[in-house]
Amino acid sequence: MHRRVVALLAVAGAAAALLVVATTAQAHWPTIKADIVCDLDTGALTVNYTSTAWPGEGPDPTNDPSRANPQIDITLDGAVVTSGAYTAPTYSFSGSIPVTGKSAGDVIEIAAYAVGTWGNGEPGGNVHGWVDLTVPECGKVEDGRFTGGGSQVRVGDVRVTRGLTLHCDLLLSNNLEVNWGGSKFHMTEHLTTVVCSDDPLIIQAPPPAPLDTLVGVGTGRYNGVDGYTIEFTLVDYGEPGSSDRAALLIYETANPAHVVLSVPLQLMTGGNLQAHYDQPHK
Repeated sequence: MHRRVVALLAVAGAAAALLVVATTAQAHWPTIKADIVCDLDTGALTVNYTSTAWPGEGPDPTNDPSRANPQIDITLDGAVVTSGAYTAPTYSFSGSIPVTGKSAGDVIEIAAYAVGTWGNGEPGGNVHGWVDLTVPECGKVEDGRFTGGGSQVRVGDVRVTRGLTLHCDLLLSNNLEVNWGGSKFHMTEHLTTVVCSDDPLIIQAPPPAPLDTLVGVGTGRYNGVDGYTIEFTLVDYGEPGSSDRAALLIYETANPAHVVLSVPLQLMTGGNLQAHYDQPHK
């Protein structure tokens, strides 16, 4: 199971932000807050926004008729995409806008324009609030991969090492090698199963990636002999890698009770696991 939608967070107002929240400060003007959300199932980007009339200045600013407006146009890069109206008691409305035809790094402007007569006498169409958002890299969880190298964990006096490149699909070009105490396991290119996921509580960046956890099963050779299975879990907890976690279980496929290596999920004591957006592969 993987989390279906992830909001991409950053500092408000930063030029390279993945999620930006901003408001305008002029009295009674429309304000707008917005963020960009990446759907990890489809790789689609959506802007979620909330537009609110700036608080009134009367004795009860939460219920001020001067803040009402019959039409507020929401625009994306100057093109009207939807509209709403400010009405008591919240004087706000929200919505979502799909983002298409944009590349990572592009900057888009989301604005709220007062088209109907503004409650405080300002001319319609001349009063607006806006926010600029930087389009993040976005892809499906299945578009991710893991890499790693160096020493992994210690189990007593046994050092487990590994070099790996694993994709979140069942295509070829996967690599996983485990060496310990004079023994060696090398996985064949196919994975039997793979599940990639993104846990909102785990911050794996940098770099940005659509996943932080990869769980897989594959088969391969133990000390040069076919007929062995590996089950593994890899978790990228960000840089420098000291919080990354891994688990490995290797056993004879025809006799699962014959376990040749068992490493429960634990902190790595060396090396680094790294989640990425995938690259084209065969």
